[in-house]
Amino acid sequence: MDEAGTVLEGGAVLVEGDRISAVLDREAPRPAGVPVIDATGHLVIPGLVNTHGHAAMSLLRGLADDMPLMTWLNEHIFPAEAELVDSEFVYWGTLLSSIEMLKSGTTTFADMYYFRDDAARAAIDAGIRAVMGPHVIGFPAPDFDSPAATLADAAGFMETYRDHATLVPGAAAHSLYTTSLDDVRAALRVAIDHDAPFQIHTAEDASEFATATELTGMGVVEALESIGALRPGTVLAHSIYLSDEDIERIAAGGAGVSHNPQSNLKLGIPRAAPVVELLAAGIPVGLGTDGPASNNDLDLFDEMDAAAKLHKFANADPTALPAETVFRMATTGGARVLNLHDRIGSLEPGKRADIVLLDTRRAGLTPLYNVYSHLVYAARGSDVSTVLVNGRVVVSDGRVLTVDEAEVMERAYTFRDRVREVIARVAAEGH
Repeated sequence: MDEAGTVLEGGAVLVEGDRISAVLDREAPRPAGVPVIDATGHLVIPGLVNTHGHAAMSLLRGLADDMPLMTWLNEHIFPAEAELVDSEFVYWGTLLSSIEMLKSGTTTFADMYYFRDDAARAAIDAGIRAVMGPHVIGFPAPDFDSPAATLADAAGFMETYRDHATLVPGAAAHSLYTTSLDDVRAALRVAIDHDAPFQIHTAEDASEFATATELTGMGVVEALESIGALRPGTVLAHSIYLSDEDIERIAAGGAGVSHNPQSNLKLGIPRAAPVVELLAAGIPVGLGTDGPASNNDLDLFDEMDAAAKLHKFANADPTALPAETVFRMATTGGARVLNLHDRIGSLEPGKRADIVLLDTRRAGLTPLYNVYSHLVYAARGSDVSTVLVNGRVVVSDGRVLTVDEAEVMERAYTFRDRVREVIARVAAEGH
């Protein structure tokens, strides 16, 4: 997945420490006396990059489905989170999602949730690369009672993880429909001061433009432009309801877009994000799963398949978003959205050794003619056999090596009765 789109048959990747030191073609001599992972019958690809999600919500998966976005959020999710979410919930939910992502080939994910220290601890324990940190929302959250309180010690988190091997500190604001422009600006300032990624839900719902105009006197993207948010490293999650002027603003500023097709489809959003137009404008576009309570899985292979087909349908054009373009969105494109393209997203010397081996030795992947066709239209996360993050083998033979998966699932089950009780009460009270 270098700029040239090089595909090697019978090649090899040489890893030294946490980095790729060489990519060797079939004829190149192999170093002697080093450990070897046999990739016979496998596709060797860069780790996938999930540019948007709420990992701890795996503990809410399947509890509030089949309803519009704002109903889902305001009448079910926000009230339930107020009662359920604490540090233990976030740690075990994030760990559960990290296992799911690693086993399906995702080596980097961007997260927007609460109890940032516990989420960070879970990601580090799992051995997955993560972008996360202070998250501002304009009402009392489970971890902090105000945006000011959220940001009071934000610099401490950013400094603690500034040089961490796999935890990338970043700031987030939920959206302009939940959070004032001043508070969004304050969260953005944390990201800018630490040269870090910044995340915000953007133009996800048809009502968002009217809400933003009422609150700020500007449209969503125009308001973000006014505070300097449209800079490289800003992740505009969803970005469905964009005008031509919005696209021009984003392109001029350098921000990236996280496209979440399956979550948007499931929530009944009646139009597709203008991904073809965004890419034509030179805007970085990556893929995201959104949270496991609105998708409801974290498999980026599923997401690639959905993205490619959605845009062929929406554009009435089978040539829209060809497979190679979609796979690039899931790798180098996602890395560029997070402003991490100097570190991850491709198999090139100097990049971090985030590598996935995909076993093609099954009927559904035989024979193989075009790697991109297989990766986007035929492969599944369950085909992943081996995963390296930062040069460390974290999945081998489909088994996570970093944490006890059985223990994590057992702990996840301990939350079930409490979650059911709260969700039932919230639904009955009609919040």
